[in-house]
Amino acid sequence: MKEKPNKHKKQGISYLFLSILLVFCVLGAIVYTISREISQKMSEAAIQNVSESLNLLQCTIEAILHSEIEFQTLIAQELAGQEDPEEFIRSYEKNRMMSRVSLILSGKTEGLSSNGEIFTEEELDFSAGRTVEGLPVSQSYVNYMGAWAYTIKCPIERAGQEIGTLYAEYLYDAIDEFLPNGFYNKQATLYIMDAGSTRFVLKPKGMGQRDAGHLNLADFYQVNDIRDTGIMAEIAQCLESGKNVLYYHDILDEEALNYVWPVNGGTVFLVGYVPVAAIQREGQIVNQNILFVVFSMLAAFFLCILLYYFSWRQQEKIRKERERERNIHSQQLAEALRAAQVASESKTMFLSNMSHDIRTPMNAVLGFATLLAADAENPDKVREYTGKIMASGQHLLSLINDILDVSKIESGKVILNYEKFSLSEVIASVEAIIQPMAQTRKQEFHLERTDIRHDWLIGDETRINQILINLLSNAVKYTPEGGRIWLRMIGLKQRSSQYEHIRIEVEDNGYGMTPEYLEKIFDAFTRAENSTTNKVQGTGLGMAITKSIVELMGGAIEVFSEVDKGTLFRVDVELRIMEGQEAPEAGESGPEPEEDGSLEGLHFLAAEDNEINAEILEELLEIDGASCMVVENGRLAVECFQQAAEGEFDAILMDVQMPVMNGHDAARAIRALDRADAGSVPIIAMTANAFSEDEKAALAAGMDAHVPKPLDMRILKRVVRQYVKRKD
Repeated sequence: MKEKPNKHKKQGISYLFLSILLVFCVLGAIVYTISREISQKMSEAAIQNVSESLNLLQCTIEAILHSEIEFQTLIAQELAGQEDPEEFIRSYEKNRMMSRVSLILSGKTEGLSSNGEIFTEEELDFSAGRTVEGLPVSQSYVNYMGAWAYTIKCPIERAGQEIGTLYAEYLYDAIDEFLPNGFYNKQATLYIMDAGSTRFVLKPKGMGQRDAGHLNLADFYQVNDIRDTGIMAEIAQCLESGKNVLYYHDILDEEALNYVWPVNGGTVFLVGYVPVAAIQREGQIVNQNILFVVFSMLAAFFLCILLYYFSWRQQEKIRKERERERNIHSQQLAEALRAAQVASESKTMFLSNMSHDIRTPMNAVLGFATLLAADAENPDKVREYTGKIMASGQHLLSLINDILDVSKIESGKVILNYEKFSLSEVIASVEAIIQPMAQTRKQEFHLERTDIRHDWLIGDETRINQILINLLSNAVKYTPEGGRIWLRMIGLKQRSSQYEHIRIEVEDNGYGMTPEYLEKIFDAFTRAENSTTNKVQGTGLGMAITKSIVELMGGAIEVFSEVDKGTLFRVDVELRIMEGQEAPEAGESGPEPEEDGSLEGLHFLAAEDNEINAEILEELLEIDGASCMVVENGRLAVECFQQAAEGEFDAILMDVQMPVMNGHDAARAIRALDRADAGSVPIIAMTANAFSEDEKAALAAGMDAHVPKPLDMRILKRVVRQYVKRKD
């Protein structure tokens, strides 16, 4: 009976022991888990600490390199101001950073060093392409003093021209003075390795032991028994790409964290290792207090949960933001599609309008040509029909020019031709064109000019004329008979003493425009559509061309309009003031225009591949008493001129686009002939390529002048009068 209590007691002790054992097992499992976690954290902390230390060393060396570049640049600037740069080099004394400087003047292969020796760039190797702030850095080498060094070359410029190259030699030993005296209690090992040769060029003081005596990377591999091909491949990739590498490997039978760290994008590398024992020593205090570790891990656990929660919220926020961005992108695509459809509809409408506008003058040309054939015996009718055909042809040509202008603007081929011009002459020429147009429609044209300080300016006179003519001709067309039109040239306050700030205002009291049309007036292929303006002919390109030219000149254009009250266009531009020349006196006019000359008795050589154009040219020259020999291409023109007697042709009329040989090549070939008149015979380009760059190309090919097609005999006579000497 007494044994039962003892038995229960023993069972209680057993249960207690098992409970304690279970608690210890649980605590042991917790401690083991925490210890492993600590080890992992320590490993991560080791990498972080080593990375921070290496970043500090990297920044220190890069700061040294940048200071060297700044100092060398200052020396180069000082050399640029020296009358005798080589004397400056001879007198230069070396310092702790720069062991010698050398100079090679432009155009020479040899130069002079500060130590008095002859210097050539062949002594150095810049093939690796390493740079510091854009200046090339050579591969490392042992200099004349037996120390590892590198050279940076810097151009010497004077007045924007390179007069030579400055070479400065820097010692790696000088860098050691600025590096910290070791890290991880001087147990970490550090070398500075040249990227090109993989030689160890510097062993900073206080950085681990040097028993191995490493010379280069291959020697480092061999001495430390690094044979893992994966590690070696990763390091090779690091050397090629300039990325850092951290890896674990035993060094001298001791586990170590090894590193290869680029400096200045891979110009040099930091190579070495840190014993893991030195890293783990910093965590011994943590390992001594396991309870603190447990609480820390619990706190870290809750912190991780909290971070996970915040991370989840952030990811959810990013997901919603991306969803909104996708919706906005889809909306933008839909708007772009609508804009493309609107543009397509605009061009379709433009083509429809152009079909009508082109057919109108074409119908007149063909119709009056038919009437001309029927009334060929009636001189009065012939003259009447011919005048109307010419007017319709000029209108058709203006339509084509507008289309070509827009095409050039959209392709970015419009180039401004900056030349000096008189603003008074521009205004006078525009007035001479617009005044008759306004008088025909019984309109009043008023011209006002105020506060413009300078008359002679520099700019593209042709494009300025085009802006004024486009705005004023529109004002004339869209103003009813008896209306009024104003052109105001207003001088605004100058932003710079070198530029005249001008405001151009063109105002009328005509039909005006609706607010809807004002929003698209500067779009290409658009015209106001109503019963009043539909009868006005045009391409709908004038305002688009005008706005593009104004913006190309750095100006701005605005428009204000109300229906049945009129329209105001306002253009602000700045034009450079011409220096060193006086403006003409008031009332002084330019030279009187020359009268059209006669072609009587002149003999021409013409290159024209189009039979109809050739026949027209022969007939027009014959009417004026001149004769002409026509050939089909540029090569025949060269051969014909070469076989003709000297002085037989008074001038050569040259088409540009021809088979076999074009006009530019033919002109060059004629100028290159070995005969007295090859360089003096006038060559006049006659081509449908009528833009300013086409004229420049013709003059560059050796031609004397450029006459556009369709051929205007008055222009041709004027050019011939200028370049052809009349025969006795």
